[in-house]
Amino acid sequence: MTRATRFSDVVAGHGEGPVWWPGEGLRITDAYQGEVVSLAADGTVARRTRVGSFVGAFRPRTGGGLVAAALRSFVLVDHDGTTHDLGELWSDEGRRMNDGATAPDGAFLCGSMQTGDPSGGAALYRLGVDGDVSTVLTGVSVSNGLAWSPDGRRVYYNDTPTSHVDVFDVAEDGSWHDRRTLADLGEDSPDGMTVDRDGRLWVAVWGGGQVRCLDPVSGAVLDVVEVDGPTQTSACTFGGDDLDQLFITTSDEGGSGGPHAGSVYVADVGARGLLPVPYPA
Repeated sequence: MTRATRFSDVVAGHGEGPVWWPGEGLRITDAYQGEVVSLAADGTVARRTRVGSFVGAFRPRTGGGLVAAALRSFVLVDHDGTTHDLGELWSDEGRRMNDGATAPDGAFLCGSMQTGDPSGGAALYRLGVDGDVSTVLTGVSVSNGLAWSPDGRRVYYNDTPTSHVDVFDVAEDGSWHDRRTLADLGEDSPDGMTVDRDGRLWVAVWGGGQVRCLDPVSGAVLDVVEVDGPTQTSACTFGGDDLDQLFITTSDEGGSGGPHAGSVYVADVGARGLLPVPYPA
C-alpha cells in the first residue's frame, strides 16, 4: 500500500482529467467552472483557461492549445485562449460530456453521461483527426476512464455504474471488438484511469479515496494508493520530468467530498507513465 500526499491546496470544485505535458506541467479540469487549471511545480495555480460552461476532458494539440469536451460538444482552444466550438452533438439538457482521451492515431474520444438518471442513454464519441465526429459506443450510463495499452492493441473503458473495468481488442483500423470484463470492483465505482509503461492500469475509485493498480491480464489488484481526506478520487495521470509521479485529482461534487476535496495529490508508486498523444490540429 502506498500513501499519497497533497500536491496542491483546493484548486477545483470538481477536479478531473489530469494531463501532464512538457513545458506546460500539470493541468486539470475544474469541470463545473468550465476551466482548465494549470498548476505550477509547487502546486499553486499558474493559469485558468476558459473552455465553456463545462469541461469534461482535454488533451494537447500538436500546434499548441487544446482539444476539449465542453458541455455537449467538442471544442478547439487556441494557445491564446480563443475557443472554436465544433457544434452541439445532442440537445438533451440531461446529458453532458464526461471523460475522454486521445487514441494512438490522435483522435480525441469523449463519453457522455446522464446527469439525472444514469440509465444507459449516453454514448462515447470520437472526434477524428479530420474533424469528423462518429459514435463509438451507445447504451452508456456514465462514460469514464479511457486508456490504451502501450502497444495500442487494447483499450480499457469504465462505465462507472457497472463497477466494471472493461477491455476491448483494437483492430488495425482502430475499431474496437471483443468487449469483456477485466475487473469487477463489486460495490466500488471505477472512475478515471491511466496506464503505465508496463501496461498496468491505475484506476481512481470514486467514493473510495484511493487509486488501485490492476494487472492488465488478470485484473488482480497489485497496489493501492490511499488518499487521506477526500473520498471522491476522480482520476489520475503520471507526470513530472521522468513521468514517475502519480498525480490524483479529487472532487467536492455535491459538497460531500471530505476534507481537502478539490486538491490534487501525488504519490511515488515505483512506475513511469506515458505522455498523451496530442490531437493533430
